[in-house]
Amino acid sequence: MTVDNKNVTPAARPSRCKYGFWAMGIILVISVTAWGIQRFLTSPHQISPPKELVWHNNLKIDLHHPDVLIESESLSRLPKDLLAIPFLRDTLTEDLVFYYQNNADRLGIAGSLRRIVFEHELTLRDNLLETLLDQPADIALWHDERGKLHHFMAVIKLGGLARLLEPLAKVAADDTQLQLVDFAPFKIENETVAVYQLRYGGKKHLLFASHGDNLLLFSDIAMLYDQDTPSQDSSQVTSALLSGTTPWPESFGLKARAVASDNASAADNAAHPVAHRISVSANYLGFGYQRFVPAFAGVRFEMQPQGWASYLALNDPSTAGNATFDFSPIWKTMPMGASFCLALPISQSVPEYLLQRVDAISESAHSVEHDNTSPLAMSGISGLCWYPDSHLSTPLFVSRLENTADAQTDKKLAALFDTVIGAREKQPVPVVASTRNQALLWQRDVSSRYGQYPLSESTSQQSLAGSLFFRVSLARRDQTLLFSLDDKLVNKALQTLDKNFPPIADVLPQLAVVPVYMAPEALSGLFKQEVFASLPKNLEPIFYNAAQTLLLPKLTALAGQQRYALVLPVNTEVKESWQWLPLKWQGL
Repeated sequence: MTVDNKNVTPAARPSRCKYGFWAMGIILVISVTAWGIQRFLTSPHQISPPKELVWHNNLKIDLHHPDVLIESESLSRLPKDLLAIPFLRDTLTEDLVFYYQNNADRLGIAGSLRRIVFEHELTLRDNLLETLLDQPADIALWHDERGKLHHFMAVIKLGGLARLLEPLAKVAADDTQLQLVDFAPFKIENETVAVYQLRYGGKKHLLFASHGDNLLLFSDIAMLYDQDTPSQDSSQVTSALLSGTTPWPESFGLKARAVASDNASAADNAAHPVAHRISVSANYLGFGYQRFVPAFAGVRFEMQPQGWASYLALNDPSTAGNATFDFSPIWKTMPMGASFCLALPISQSVPEYLLQRVDAISESAHSVEHDNTSPLAMSGISGLCWYPDSHLSTPLFVSRLENTADAQTDKKLAALFDTVIGAREKQPVPVVASTRNQALLWQRDVSSRYGQYPLSESTSQQSLAGSLFFRVSLARRDQTLLFSLDDKLVNKALQTLDKNFPPIADVLPQLAVVPVYMAPEALSGLFKQEVFASLPKNLEPIFYNAAQTLLLPKLTALAGQQRYALVLPVNTEVKESWQWLPLKWQGL
């Protein structure tokens, strides 16, 4: 992996992309980086490369499959209802409600509507926006190229309020902020539906159209265009929404919200509908690397009559690389003291494809004897843990080989590490191989502006290009693989395998399927360290003081929460795509 750190400024690196790369990118130590896909996609091979999706609009988003779907009886009640969760109530407090009540966009839209009502002497309520937000609504969100949920489309069920919007259409011809959009109008059967644009807050825009009892809002006209012409695919989605049909729940493997409960009959759900449901796709949570964890589909949270419930969606293992859900080997390897841990099944076919690409181009790999066996076949389970004495960008990655390792395996690991790990330095930095008890260890100093060591601590000072560096480490002990940008975490994991340091398994419920472990006190310390490290008091005094005043109390409240293990049902079996399983938050 070749990275030019010298010419990239911190501002040019989106925080989500940065941490997403380092976190999920660790998986690619074994399966190479996505860069390998693009560069070597055209080379013929026995394993087919992953297929790319094609989206038919200018924003390159799939309107049929949102990243996040919010279904609510009342959007205005959602922030308050979220605080019914004790964990959120104690950490976010009522500030969450106040934030959304006084959000700049909400106030800007409300102010623009009030001005239009006043100047055109319309018989509309001053609280029109609040009235609309109190209706049932579905909101779909998609991330942009920076990873932010910037694009949205929402449909609000107006009921008997549809007539309230009629006066707005009459003033669009001569108003400075409300305009009829010059766009090929929606066609629903033989009826034409106009699209309007409301300008607010200076340069921000909100587009909307209504038909019958449905009000459709969306963030960008580019969602509806394919180059210079209206997108047929987008028109199908928007026409369905305006006709009262919502295609989004189906993309999450769900039924309509009123009948969404997993354990109740349709009649029971009709009588006790789910008040709010929030579904998040693995396409968003996977930081762009979801193809490496195809067994993971998404998560959802819903407010049922008895309270909030959590669910995890998994895909059929037969289509996800024969993934397994026995994570106990991961937890027996991870050292105690982590802030947050995630265990997940990984794909086997994609790593095979990428590993063979690296083997084909690596000069050092040419010395490895080729055979017809699968190179470095993985067992299908992996785990990530973040530690308070390290950094957000340097988690510990643990995985396992499918077969017993031999000399050939170690040659391939060494060649892979030498090929993938590195940065543009003054001159090549050697890989240092060593033995620790029963483990083999490969390390290389890699310069980076985010590095944890000063240049003076490197044995390759003359070769490194930066003033800071990571001592990137890969270790193999028996069939277990360890990797981190922080060599201290790899060393601690080796101590754990040697029974000289306790594993996380000691505090987890026995015989349980645990995909997530969370220690709020340690997590609070990690967040505090990372936030204030990025806000030097002498360089960012305003943001530093804001963090001290607003964020620090939240982190202190977070530190007071108990530890949790998120537990799946025992003997979990997945037989279909988007199979939703209840998640139990078990206090430790």
